[in-house]
Amino acid sequence: MNKQLFRKSAITLAIISASSLGLTSHVQAQAADGLKKVEVISITGSRIKRQSETPSPVQDLDFEALNQTGAMSLGEVLQELPSVGSSLNGNGSSGTSHGSSSLNLRNLGANRSLVLVNGQRWVNGAGTRGFRDFVDMNTIPQAIVNRVEVLQDGATAIYGADAIAGVVNIYTHADYVGSKIKTYYGQSSQGDRETANIDFLWGKDFGDSNLMFAASYTDQKPIYTQDRALTAVPLNGLTAATPEGLFRENDLQAMVGFDVPSAGITRDPGTDGANTDNWRAASGDDKYNRYHNNYVTGPSKRTSLYAQAIVPFDDINLKVEALYNNRKSDQQFSQALSAVRGSRGFMIANDPSVNPFGVEFSGSDFRHSAFFTDNGYRVNAQDVETVRLGIGLDGEINDDWSWDSYLSWAENKGEFTSHNQMHLDKLALALRACNTTGISADVSDLAADCVPVNLFNPLTAQMVDYINFTGHDKNKASQIDFTLNASGFLMELPAGDLAMAMGIEYRKEKGQDTPDSIIGSSPRINSYRTTSSSPRLGTTGEYDLKEAYVEFNVPLLDGEPMAEYLELNLATRFSDYSTFGSTTNSKAGILYTPTEGLSFRATWAEGFRAPSILELFEGQRVTFKAVTDPCVADNTLPGCAGVPGDYTQPDSNVQITTGGNRLLQPETSENTSYGLIYMPTFLENFSVTLDWYNIDINNTISEFGAQNILDLCAYKNKNCDVITRNSLGEIDNIIDGPVNLNSTTVAGMDMVIRYGIDDNSGQWDFMANFSKLDELTEVSTLSDGSTQKEDKVGTAASRESFPEWRSSISANWKRDDYFASYSARYIGGTTETVSNEDRDISSIVYHNISAGYHFDNGLKVKLGVNNIADKQPPASLTNKNINFDQNTYNPVGRYFYVQMDYTL
Repeated sequence: MNKQLFRKSAITLAIISASSLGLTSHVQAQAADGLKKVEVISITGSRIKRQSETPSPVQDLDFEALNQTGAMSLGEVLQELPSVGSSLNGNGSSGTSHGSSSLNLRNLGANRSLVLVNGQRWVNGAGTRGFRDFVDMNTIPQAIVNRVEVLQDGATAIYGADAIAGVVNIYTHADYVGSKIKTYYGQSSQGDRETANIDFLWGKDFGDSNLMFAASYTDQKPIYTQDRALTAVPLNGLTAATPEGLFRENDLQAMVGFDVPSAGITRDPGTDGANTDNWRAASGDDKYNRYHNNYVTGPSKRTSLYAQAIVPFDDINLKVEALYNNRKSDQQFSQALSAVRGSRGFMIANDPSVNPFGVEFSGSDFRHSAFFTDNGYRVNAQDVETVRLGIGLDGEINDDWSWDSYLSWAENKGEFTSHNQMHLDKLALALRACNTTGISADVSDLAADCVPVNLFNPLTAQMVDYINFTGHDKNKASQIDFTLNASGFLMELPAGDLAMAMGIEYRKEKGQDTPDSIIGSSPRINSYRTTSSSPRLGTTGEYDLKEAYVEFNVPLLDGEPMAEYLELNLATRFSDYSTFGSTTNSKAGILYTPTEGLSFRATWAEGFRAPSILELFEGQRVTFKAVTDPCVADNTLPGCAGVPGDYTQPDSNVQITTGGNRLLQPETSENTSYGLIYMPTFLENFSVTLDWYNIDINNTISEFGAQNILDLCAYKNKNCDVITRNSLGEIDNIIDGPVNLNSTTVAGMDMVIRYGIDDNSGQWDFMANFSKLDELTEVSTLSDGSTQKEDKVGTAASRESFPEWRSSISANWKRDDYFASYSARYIGGTTETVSNEDRDISSIVYHNISAGYHFDNGLKVKLGVNNIADKQPPASLTNKNINFDQNTYNPVGRYFYVQMDYTL
């Protein structure tokens, strides 16, 4: 064991440090002097305050880049980086983000991308059906952000867990002096997605101290499915249910006097259901567009307040900051779909007040399919409050050492309200004409104001008031974080100073989810569930950890022939978790400049991610996902035994049960990268960075996926034990929870080209950013012990796409008081698999332009058009019902905006 530790330490000290180099806008600042020393700065990926760049690739987005396209949230801007994969945003209603925004670096998931603010951790998100295990970018107001650094390399040794895919470090305004008001209004060419925003930023020096205050308000309106040709009608077909209802019952044939098909009977719209002559045999044309009037892009209102004070003393600087952020968002769904079936304990009494046919509807063959249009659209609304308080101290010890400490407390608290759901026990009693005979449970509370419900005609207001239900869930995530760091020089070496950073960190994470007590209660009349909302058990969990790290920067050569500069960077971190124990992770990197203008870099890093509170402790919950059942097309497939030959899938959305797994083990990873930086001495303000990366993750925590489970069962007869079907062949439930799968590998290439020109025509800045995905494979261990390897490069699935190429280009021009910009974003083509057949999804390019003028009185006006070609997302059949991948593409279309900034 000691030998293994020695070898590991030796490797750590030999390779660790190529992970801290940030060369984008920093590169340009040094173009004239190669990599010669400049002012001491901190760069994401290293804790050492240094006079040169570090070995890891860092992309720097300044204030102008963050505001180039008029995006209203930080997540919108960063999700368009080529290195960011499919991420949660405001698109869609079904299976959505519930108003939150995520960053998915390297296509490895939001919980493997670490988000920092001024180098400090941010609290996880809340406000959905259960809190999140990643940072919600909508909790960080864009008004306070000055610039962002994106480290495209593993950084567990520097920052701790979750930095497997990379680090996003967000820097707020500091020492701001003055006043600035920004107003913004925009809307799409279709007249929707109206967006209004106002930001206020104020700062003032009081002696040597500085006080800053920021406030922001943003209101974004929705887009409805019927207002876009792509989303107006589901490509996978309409739902076999109508507002008039489809009834199936064995005794009906004798009552109606005609053959009743398996779909049952229905009536034409506008006819009186009390007259049995108005009922006819249902046909394949009796379907309903349940996704009409859903959201393509949902509404969001965000309000934020931020205050910061910096107070210097003799040898110490004090920093205090406080933030409050509120988000109100919602999703609009179809009206509630009937759950009335005899197999679920429902019956319709032989009573004229609820049934015109004179026969009781009950038994396993009885089924009612309908949308309760009289009850109104279901709306899930979120109200999320973020509070964060922080206090920091920093100072210097002589001229060689500096130190800083920071203590923060933060909490995300969300309320989730489910409007216009149905109380199924009340409905079950109302269908019995409020007769409690034969019901063993105490239902006196339900019977007190019972109103008989007749499903054979439109519902009355009294019926709706009785059976409608509003659910209230609450959840929150909180964090306490303390860090203490020191950085300085140990000794002078022939090539420069041997630098060191070291520090400790303590962090405590908590999560709590409290579902509505009625939704989670056991049904008393029907045997299905109490309400139409998905029940789940609550979640309460917490963990804490203690960490210590050390980092070295070792200059090896300086000013030698064919070695203008050579540097080695080493780091290691020890972490002790209350949930599973301790771990040590290291990193090494090298930066080599053989001659002025050309540098090579390489890194090796161990990564680590502990199971989140959600993955460990989440209570079992029920949700729905859109899938295609392979047994519909062919019930003779190996895993379709017992499925009837006439089986049809009644709805694409099927029930999924998932929950936490306390047996999960941490993920571990090995990251390697190598690349070059080229800044030719003969071409001023030009730079190229080219980097290759490879990330191998072991014990990957993942859900297998409902569609994967169905396909694996149907075609290979594996993992079928997690699928439950009823006697009609319909899927009642699929169990799909987090497990430690075998491994994940992602590899690719990034290239950034920058060029600046400053002449009589004005100041020009050009940038091209390319990302190529060479490999993304998952090796999953199945229940029988065998493994399944899936290569995802160039493929698309439900709410995720993995194009081989993504890129963006931009051109910015300034002359005197005039300015203009152009940008374009490219998303490569992919292939999706539908019914075991491949279908191509085309590539897409979004073009944006803007222009403006600075007036002498401090006013700046900017006009812009995003997506000037009015491109809609490519159609997708695997993204059922909404017809496109809502986590990858922008469905707004052409969008106009005007922005005015007034600076005092």
